[in-house]
Amino acid sequence: YTFSSVIDNDVKGTLQKIADTGYKQMESASSRLGGYYGMKPKEFRSLLNSMGLQWKAHHVTGAPFRRPANAAPPTGSDAKPIVMPPRLNLRDNYQQLVDEMAEGGAAYLVCASTPIASGDEVKASIDVMNKAAEAAKKAGIGFAFHNHDREFKTVDGMVPYELFLSQTDPSLVKMELDVAWAIKGGADPVALFQKHPGRFPLWHVKDLDAERKKVLPLGQGTIDYKPVFAAASKAGLQQYFIEHDMPADPFASIQESIKTVKRMTAA
Repeated sequence: YTFSSVIDNDVKGTLQKIADTGYKQMESASSRLGGYYGMKPKEFRSLLNSMGLQWKAHHVTGAPFRRPANAAPPTGSDAKPIVMPPRLNLRDNYQQLVDEMAEGGAAYLVCASTPIASGDEVKASIDVMNKAAEAAKKAGIGFAFHNHDREFKTVDGMVPYELFLSQTDPSLVKMELDVAWAIKGGADPVALFQKHPGRFPLWHVKDLDAERKKVLPLGQGTIDYKPVFAAASKAGLQQYFIEHDMPADPFASIQESIKTVKRMTAA
């Protein structure tokens, strides 16, 4: 997602630059080119492997979102509207998505976001995730839910993230904890790990400014990742992904972030 505003202009060139920076694993997301950046799953995996990259996970939506009639379309870092082709979603296409992940050899299918504007939407999302996760297990791949900050806010008297943890099958539905978004939402990542050990095999790591408003490369903000990584075993961490939502320069961001990670892991 870090490269969503640029990758479709030069898929191979962008991926090669990522590999040249020192990254070995990647997580894909939706593309304006359709499919997997204009490719079939096996074709995309082969391209990644030719560059020394491993395909670890892929982001999809849980169900279509209803955008308010007067809402402006989302824009990229270039301030231009992001126009996406019709996208598959877990509610309507979970089996196809699972089959494509199995074909491509990715380890996890991840629900990147899902409608939670009402209690009914929250409950529907839980049903969708349980069903998709069961299909994923049968195909030999993992399933996880990725959070933003809004899942930690009360909706119709309930906190969606708490329900996602308590009302999905813990053996099937894992969590990809976006650490920064969770903190912005008022959650304590370490407390989550302690309450739900082994439930968080995937993480997103990035930084935030002191006001928790601006996303920054790792090491340039105020999040203290030392206690978070110290609890990695309790979380059940298998893989973490460096991410930066809509950076002005995604290449500069990942270069700075990987330097920080190397310093952290060398300590």
